[in-house]
Amino acid sequence: MTKILISADMEGATGVTWPADCLPGTPEWQRCRPMLTSDVNAAIAGFLAGGADEVLVNEAHMTMRNLLLEQLDDRAELLTGRHKDLSMVEGVQHGDVDGIAFVGYHTGAGAPGVLAHTYLGNSLTGVFVDGVRASEGLLNTLVAAEYGTPVVLVTGDDLTCEDAKGYAPDAVGVAVKDHVSRYAAICRTPSRTAADITEGATRAAALAVRHAPAEPRPRTVEIDFDAEQLAGAAALVPGVEQIAERRVAYTAPTMYEGIRCFKTVTTMVSAAVEEWYG
Repeated sequence: MTKILISADMEGATGVTWPADCLPGTPEWQRCRPMLTSDVNAAIAGFLAGGADEVLVNEAHMTMRNLLLEQLDDRAELLTGRHKDLSMVEGVQHGDVDGIAFVGYHTGAGAPGVLAHTYLGNSLTGVFVDGVRASEGLLNTLVAAEYGTPVVLVTGDDLTCEDAKGYAPDAVGVAVKDHVSRYAAICRTPSRTAADITEGATRAAALAVRHAPAEPRPRTVEIDFDAEQLAGAAALVPGVEQIAERRVAYTAPTMYEGIRCFKTVTTMVSAAVEEWYG
């Protein structure tokens, strides 16, 4: 039995280029939800065609209520809603996931890419793990590795696929659009991107082979902010130290603990952002 976990973000979905396209409640978000669902369905179809037996889709964008369940391939199941232990990769910790797919992903804060960011849409200007700039893809890959689950598929813009070569070199990358600027891209239509994703997922299914969990080891995470008071707010989290005017750092014993601390930091920082001055 081969089980695939799809972590479905939205900024890297087909046709999404503008904040309103993925901001829950806007008309643009409503228009883009079917395109995100199409990308996910294409991945489901490809994985099952490639020999997978089970697919669980985990909502990974903002409110984590973006996919249209009534349009989802009924051979898959959907984990939807917020407040999950591992957020974007919830489900991988149970030890039964053979491969994970990052669908609709994007590049990290401070890097070029369509809607590039890490967890927060702004405020964070850089996240580094052991000195390496970290996208959400890298952060989530390090978590999945502690459970022996390889990343087998990444979809997003072309720069996201390039970024993935650094943290999941064996994964299949499928670009659904080409970066022009943070808010502009050359986009393919949903029918074209669906075909590309299905083909990529079919190939990626063969890569879904669980391996020995990575030996947990301490990870040092450093975060840069665009305002000094945000670093101060982050440093209220136990174990997080303000090491410069706009930078904090912490060391976690495992990446499981590292990502949970990161979630706490971003929650504190969000509460410290003022409407006009940030």
